[in-house]
Amino acid sequence: MPRPAYKVLGLLSVLALVGCAEPAAYAPRAPGQSVGYTDVQLAQNRYRVTFTGNSVTPRETVENYLLLRSAEVTLQSGYHAFEFDTRDTKADVRYRSDFTGWPGWRGGYGWYWHSWAFGSPFGPPYESVDSYPITRYQAYAEIVMLTPEEAHDNPRAIDAHDVITHVRPMTVPPKPAPR
Repeated sequence: MPRPAYKVLGLLSVLALVGCAEPAAYAPRAPGQSVGYTDVQLAQNRYRVTFTGNSVTPRETVENYLLLRSAEVTLQSGYHAFEFDTRDTKADVRYRSDFTGWPGWRGGYGWYWHSWAFGSPFGPPYESVDSYPITRYQAYAEIVMLTPEEAHDNPRAIDAHDVITHVRPMTVPPKPAPR
């Protein structure tokens, strides 16, 4: 097989995997899972809210889900508005590297694991390494829920009903459980 064909095969395999993946659904983080939302009450009118996406969930979606969960927590707590006290989005970037130019198969000897040296005593040297980032976003915030009087003159106050009206239609629902 010509050398450029290995690069094409590597790219196609990555695209196939990415094509199968879907953005994280808007759902609570299940035990042992790494995606979804969490919320922890810190005081009567204060919560810490997080949303963690998977590697195909865009940053904007993660931040929208944080906003939506903040609005839901506010309404469930009997308030109608909230403000962000602190808020941030973190990116967890990891890199995947594909070694190209040498298929790794060495005749009857099976798979030969590379030695991280660009070359092998058993065959030709590697020609290139293709690396690409895999990014996962986590948004978190501390929210302060406001009474109607506190929210009235507060320019940072966010109406929870408005958020739910505008953001909920953009959510990806969780997949139904298999039967």
